[in-house]
Amino acid sequence: MNTLLIDRHATSQMWEQAAHAIQPGAHLVSDRDGYTHHGIYVGNGLVIHYGGFHESSARRPVEYVALRGFCAGRSVRVQPEPGAIYGAEEAVERAKSRLGEDRYRLLTNNCEHFCTWCVRGVGRSEQVRRCLRNPWVGMTTLLAISLGWYRPHRRPSRLRRYAGELSRFIATHSIPQALARA
Repeated sequence: MNTLLIDRHATSQMWEQAAHAIQPGAHLVSDRDGYTHHGIYVGNGLVIHYGGFHESSARRPVEYVALRGFCAGRSVRVQPEPGAIYGAEEAVERAKSRLGEDRYRLLTNNCEHFCTWCVRGVGRSEQVRRCLRNPWVGMTTLLAISLGWYRPHRRPSRLRRYAGELSRFIATHSIPQALARA
């Protein structure tokens, strides 16, 4: 499947067309400030994702959500899964089998772990691995997540914008990696 990117500024008609273009079983990724959110597209404009602490201080279970709700005003893309061992229908069934599960753990059972388990059979999170390997990435990610909990529905503060800019800088430059080794 080709990589599909739906911009957050897309019109309602573009969202509807995109929802029809995405194949059920696709691993979706939506960028946030400092981290990415993951879900499995199940068709008819619905995504199953681990709600976790997304924009909430209360933990949420594995749940259905509308595609636009999953995106939360951000862009979304289809994550290619060359190592997938489950086909689209099986990935959707695996996602459905965990609906209602409420065992979210940021480092060991998050939305990315959930999606990789659905399509690859093993729960892994590359963003957790990056955070553990590089303390600078980990700190900016935790800052972004905590700011998301604190001000979920307000206009981004300077500090929140700074956290997003800092995490993007760290992701594209090797300077903090050199500092982390020092």
